[in-house]
Amino acid sequence: MGVTRTDLFTDIQNEIAMAAKAFDHPARVAIIQYLLKTNACINGDLVQELGLAQATISQHLRELRDIGIIQGAIEGTRINYCINPDRWAEIKTLFNDLFSQFESPASGDCC
Repeated sequence: MGVTRTDLFTDIQNEIAMAAKAFDHPARVAIIQYLLKTNACINGDLVQELGLAQATISQHLRELRDIGIIQGAIEGTRINYCINPDRWAEIKTLFNDLFSQFESPASGDCC
């Protein structure tokens, strides 16, 4: 498999693609929705909520943490995760800007 040529694209295009990766698996979408609903959680809660193995949850949490959508605080032997509000706002703006570029053709047809 070839190397991805991210240098061919703008910083914004690369950032949108990287942010979209966080939403490319239904388990990550479910984790994000759960965190938005509860505004905090303990890793063990996610295992019970989603019914996935702890290792699988941890892998998805790592992906979300790497992109910066979530942040965690260690409390004893547990890590409490929540949405990173600053990064969430940045990603929301990226997607809003992208989606707002579409203008529906006057005739309703695009092709």
